[in-house]
Formats: sequence, structure tokens, C-alpha cells
Amino acid sequence: MVTDPSDGRRRLVDPRPETMPVMTSTPFAWRRIALPAYGPTLATGAATGALLPVAALRAHDELGASLATAGLVVALIGVGQLVGALPGGALVARLGERRALVLAGAVDVVAIAVSGFAPTLWLMAVGMFVTGLASSVFFLARQGFMIDVLPPDRLARGMSLLGGSLRVGMLVGPAVGGAVVAVTGLQGAFGVAVAFAALSLAIVVMTPDITGSHERAMAAREQEEGTPTMLGVLREHSRVLLTLGLGVLVITGLRQARLVILPLWATQIGLDGAQSSAVFAVAGVVELFLVYPAGWAMDRFGRAAIAGPMSFLLGATMIALPLATDLVGLVVVACGMAVANGLGAGIVMTIGADNAPVLGRAQFLGGWRFCGEIGNAGGALAVAALTGLVSLTAAALTLGLAGLFGSGWVTYWVLRADRRRLRDRSRADERAQSVS
Repeated sequence: MVTDPSDGRRRLVDPRPETMPVMTSTPFAWRRIALPAYGPTLATGAATGALLPVAALRAHDELGASLATAGLVVALIGVGQLVGALPGGALVARLGERRALVLAGAVDVVAIAVSGFAPTLWLMAVGMFVTGLASSVFFLARQGFMIDVLPPDRLARGMSLLGGSLRVGMLVGPAVGGAVVAVTGLQGAFGVAVAFAALSLAIVVMTPDITGSHERAMAAREQEEGTPTMLGVLREHSRVLLTLGLGVLVITGLRQARLVILPLWATQIGLDGAQSSAVFAVAGVVELFLVYPAGWAMDRFGRAAIAGPMSFLLGATMIALPLATDLVGLVVVACGMAVANGLGAGIVMTIGADNAPVLGRAQFLGGWRFCGEIGNAGGALAVAALTGLVSLTAAALTLGLAGLFGSGWVTYWVLRADRRRLRDRSRADERAQSVS
């Protein structure tokens, strides 16, 4: 326990920014971290992208599931991600980031193979759920890795590029999987997903362990000061999780609602599958162009400069969705949503990294991811519930209004966090100057 001089409270861990580790004393070079940081994420995104479009088809056409049951089987990935968030944080804290990445990668390969080639529906369901669990561990360890290797003044850009690499993978996977399916059938897409998951694992294993020295230092420090528990870390940082964490829930909920409501709206206005896919393709390209500029803006002007506008724009475009009565209108609205989503690439991970403690970091990030996964689940469920009870139009308007009001909450708390981060960094700089 230490005393925070800013408020006199006793805390479990040291304040973050002044002790945030930078893994090298040499000038920062993106090429040094490009493959170990972004290669596994791109390959994992491609594996997921190849898997998702065909999972429901396999459950329905090959294993005899009803449409509702097939949808539930696919949704088990999200359930696994939600369930795995807190245990995943504890696991990463126990094993370390690199070993956790290797374990998650190996489990993911097996789970995808089971999902694609299991002879029974229940076994496929287990595979999909375990894939979600592995995904939670993978992204928690990956976020910790990025915190270690990125200097503070490039943190947002690095996290945005991480989100961008996942988006690229999610575009590559369906393209490759679709081409293989045309030749081999559904199993071909699962084979592609297994291959991409194995590539992700291979990159982790074969690239240098550039965060090992930091992990050993943290392990030695935990031996001296005691290993934080998950419950202790969550309790210590409950205020952050209940304020900024609620803002994350707003962001992720709107994002997930967007993914669910766009194809439903395309169906409602009479678009076919090819036209609906084209809408998503155009929006996906728009997102990619904004990834790096958004990260630069967060590093230059603060996280609130992006967090508030992107959540407001997501809400506004959701309200505008009922005005899209044809293909052109839907492309315009979808591109507006893509601008918002592209601006927010990596924002959840960046704000989490800003507020993560040095000791107990993995546990905190597990709680942070849990907030995001609640938003993901809540956004999808809200669309389904409101559509079933009222109408798809009512779902869009209700979620849009929630987004507009939620953007105020997001802006207020992220702006406060920005000010605290800059104040703490200024104190750290003053101490460094006094020591030198």
C-alpha cells in the first residue's frame, strides 16, 4: 500500500503515468514492434472473420439446428468473451503475457477445429464458447504487451493500429474463406480459420520476447510487495470502473448495436445479401482510413477529443437510420457510422491502458474488458428486444437517443481522466528533472 499525495488515500498500487514502463532507452521505432505486436492480432482477426460467416450455416445445414439455435451457437463466442474477461485477467497475471498468448493461441486453434469438424451440435457449441474464452485471454495479454512496448506519447496511435490490424484481419478472413468455400464447401472456411489461428500462434512463438525483462521485474516486485488479488484490484479501482467503465459500456454497446442493426435494416428495405455485404465492405474501408489519424489526435489532443465526438456521431447516425430507405441512403448512414467507429479504433484499450496500475494491471484490464463485453452483449440484446417488442425503427431511435445522452457521460469522465493523466505526467517530469 502507498499513499497518493494528491488525495491522501491509501492505495494498493502506485499511480500509473509516472511509473509507466518504456521498454527501451533507444529511440522508438515502429518496425521493431510491428510483427510481434500486430501480426498475431491481424491473423487472429482473419481467423474470426473466416469463422463467423459460416458458423451458423454449419450448425443449421450440417448439424440440423433450427435458425434460432444456430444463432445461439454463434452467440456463444460472445458469451465466452464475457465469461472469460475476469478469469482471463487473473490468468494473464499468473502466467505472464507471453505464456498467456501462447496458451490462448493453442487453445484457439483446437477450439476452431472442433467447431468446424465436430460431428455433433453440442460439441460445436463447446468449441465456439472456448474460442470466446481464448479470445478474452489473447486480447488481455496483447493489451498488456502494448502498454509495455509503447512510449506514453504514442500509446493511442499504437492501440489504434492494434484495432486497425484486427479490422484488416476481419476483412481478409471472409475474403479468403469465401474463396475457399466456393471450391471445398463450408469446411474449407473452418480450415482457413484454423490456419490463420495457427499463424497467429506461430508469430507469437517465433518473434523475440521483447517484454520479458519487464515481466521479470514485475514478478520480483510482486514478491516484495505481495501479489494483488482480482477482488482487491477491482475494489481499489471501483470508481474508475463505475465511471469511465460505464462510458466504455456506452461505446461498445453502440458499436455492437451497429453491427446487428445494419444487416437487419438492409433486409427490411429489401436489399439482397450481395448489396448488404457491399454496404459493410464500403464502411469497412472508410474505417481503415481513419485508424491512424484517430490515434494521432488522441495522442495530440487527449482521449476526450475523440471519445465524445465518436459516441455522439454513433448516436446521431443511429437516429438517422430510419431515413435510409434505399441502398444509397444506407451506404451514407453506414459510412457515417464507420467514421465514428474508425475514429474510435483502439480508444477502449487506450483509456484502459491510461488507467491501469503497474501492479495488478492484468486484473484491472480484466475488469475493464468485462465492462466492454457487457456493452457488447447489451447492445445486441437491446436491438433484439426493442425490435421484438416494438419495431426496428424504434430500436434505432431509442439506441440513438441513448447514444446522444451517453456521449455526455463519456465526454465528462474521459476529459477528467485526461486532465489527471496530464497532471500526473507533469509531476513525473518535474521529479525526473530534479533527480537529473
